Amino acid sequence: MMLAATDPTWWEAFERALLLRDANTVWVVLGVLALGLASGSVGAFLVLRRRALTADAISHATLPGIAVAFMVMVGMGLAGKSMIGLLVGAYIAGLLAMAVIVLIQRTTRLKDDAAIGIVLSVFFGVGICLLSLVQQMPAGNAAGLESFIFGKAAAMLPGDALLIGIVSVVIMLMLALFFKELGVLCFDEAWAAARGWPVLALDFLLTGLVALVTVLAIQTVGLVLAIALLIIPASTALLWSRRLVVVVIGSALIGGFSAWLGAMLSATIPKL
Repeated sequence: MMLAATDPTWWEAFERALLLRDANTVWVVLGVLALGLASGSVGAFLVLRRRALTADAISHATLPGIAVAFMVMVGMGLAGKSMIGLLVGAYIAGLLAMAVIVLIQRTTRLKDDAAIGIVLSVFFGVGICLLSLVQQMPAGNAAGLESFIFGKAAAMLPGDALLIGIVSVVIMLMLALFFKELGVLCFDEAWAAARGWPVLALDFLLTGLVALVTVLAIQTVGLVLAIALLIIPASTALLWSRRLVVVVIGSALIGGFSAWLGAMLSATIPKL
């Protein structure tokens, strides 16, 4: 950063990115900004629910879904790297991982952290194996598919940014509609169950939204760091307030600002 600051072209590059003069920068900034807002909002409920590791398990469990989706699309004669198809595969794999975690928790004596650790490692290991098989396929052009592990925001297309934006808006609308119910679930699950509230359904709703955000984050930050967008903004907001509304809004703003700042630095500093 210090070296970059001494470069006379550094400020010009930052100003160009700040004013969104490049078409690619516009789509990347809009995409990651929407993702940061949605991730921060969902992450606030996730952290209050004490389910931070769940997001980690979901993010790692999406890898086999991506590989299987690629194989299925190639087998059907379609473009293997269709973004929507890959995201659908990742989402299904994330939901399957959550179902397995719940199954282990309810049918064995293992604790929650053990169940999450098992699912995370097994799904991710299977995903690595499937990814190796995908790379050896004679058809489908799998080059670059491994970028989902670490993400590549610069490769975002207008359609990708639009998809992220639309889904992010839907996620935040769902949170607004069920704000009170999810808040009660996070703070007093036993009271909610005693009052006859659908606790299990609300839990699945929150989990589904977490899986959706995680899948959206794959292309930008990768499945390894998707958990950062969910946990860090929410944890930071909790240092400032304990009021649910303030925490959720603060977490969304911190997530959005962090994503925007990362995009600005990436567009400013060469090869960052």
